[in-house]
Amino acid sequence: MATKPFSPTEVQKIIQFLHKPAVFLNMTDDWPGREWTLEHLALCLGEKSVCFRIGKQTEEKAPLFETECTYVKATLAEFLCWTRGSSDSSVGPFTAYPLSEYWAYADYKYLALLFQDNTAMFKGVVWSDFGYPGRDGRESTLWIGTNGANTPCHLDSYGCNLVFQVQGRKRWHLFPPEDAECLYPTRIPYEESSVFSKVSVIKPDLCIFPAFRRARAHVVTLQPGQVLFVPRHWWHYVESIDPVTVSVNSWIEMEVDDEARVEEALTKTIVCALKTTPSLDNKDNWLNPTEEGIASHDENMQYLNLAVKACMDKISSYAESRPEFAGQSSAALKQDSLGHLKTTANNPVPSFSVSFGPHLIPVMCVADKTQKQTTANFKETSLSKDSAQVFSQNSAKPQATDTPGKEEGVRLSGGPAEDGRHSEKYSHISTNDVLDCLLHPDVITLVTQLMLDRRRELDSK
Repeated sequence: MATKPFSPTEVQKIIQFLHKPAVFLNMTDDWPGREWTLEHLALCLGEKSVCFRIGKQTEEKAPLFETECTYVKATLAEFLCWTRGSSDSSVGPFTAYPLSEYWAYADYKYLALLFQDNTAMFKGVVWSDFGYPGRDGRESTLWIGTNGANTPCHLDSYGCNLVFQVQGRKRWHLFPPEDAECLYPTRIPYEESSVFSKVSVIKPDLCIFPAFRRARAHVVTLQPGQVLFVPRHWWHYVESIDPVTVSVNSWIEMEVDDEARVEEALTKTIVCALKTTPSLDNKDNWLNPTEEGIASHDENMQYLNLAVKACMDKISSYAESRPEFAGQSSAALKQDSLGHLKTTANNPVPSFSVSFGPHLIPVMCVADKTQKQTTANFKETSLSKDSAQVFSQNSAKPQATDTPGKEEGVRLSGGPAEDGRHSEKYSHISTNDVLDCLLHPDVITLVTQLMLDRRRELDSK
């Protein structure tokens, strides 16, 4: 077995105390998954078809959500032929999509389903090296894409994320949780556990989303063999920048996910209640393709009650084991910035300083780097196998036209763009606008705390 720069115990402690993204190097050299190129996976899966999301290469100033994409089912062999420039029958359904005009993405593919007939593949990913004993491909998802394939900017409601880059490079744009106000959160399209941003990170429309200027982008290009740590609730936009990219990730559960499940159950209840109400305003494609149908209100309320019960049981269990928390509200048991339940002065968290170096590189804030380097160029950190390299690309400075004029209207959200009222001072308020306010991450967190506190009062009688 190859010598690792960090032991599993050391990595686990680093992850526990890291509250910003970082890249681990030289941790996967002996992983069988390093051989999982597109060619290798095409041989392993044979005639098994997977679903690809297809989007058009575009310069639009709006995110391309999954509800706006085309979907085809194809084998990886057909996809491989397409990436090599073939356009005959060997590419299957990709014949309708010229490679020069479209990108394709097989995303969110659970290895447990893909390789249920070849379980030996699960051993290709060794998350136990990161301090998670027994965790492997069974708890991982596969992502295969072409140049331009992307995931719209979003945050994941549950846990933290480890991402293993296998083939090609992906560029990650990450933003801290505190930047939510700059990213214009939305739950439309609705997908459980994903809060989307209405901003196109690469080409933002600063007239409609002026606060995005203040967003603190942390940008990194992930190279093959590297593992990116994405802390809890960090926003991220991800784009493939090579002809073929392959990556594997695993979402790591955290002890505060029980409260997040209450937030998600409450969100789903509200979204479904408002969006299923007959209205001319509700004719948009609001449900993400990843969701399996629309649950009834009774089903959503049942799930909400189950989530609340599970969360209260967890809080009670924790309070019993920690007498200093007995009788306190759920707010007192709220997680700290690391996603762990808060401690007290009597039980302080041991101090630990994360040491960065050639095997652990922090993902830097673009604004910080620009100031330090005193250059007008947009800088991006791209990590080689053993050290950090810097690549530049031109930065588009906001022009005077980026600032709305006094008479220019700002449309609030996803209402009809063709209503011809962009020049009006005020825009039509849609159901989606109402949901954007009701389900803002800060609002839904507060409502969840109020609900849990009330439940605690009732249960204590």
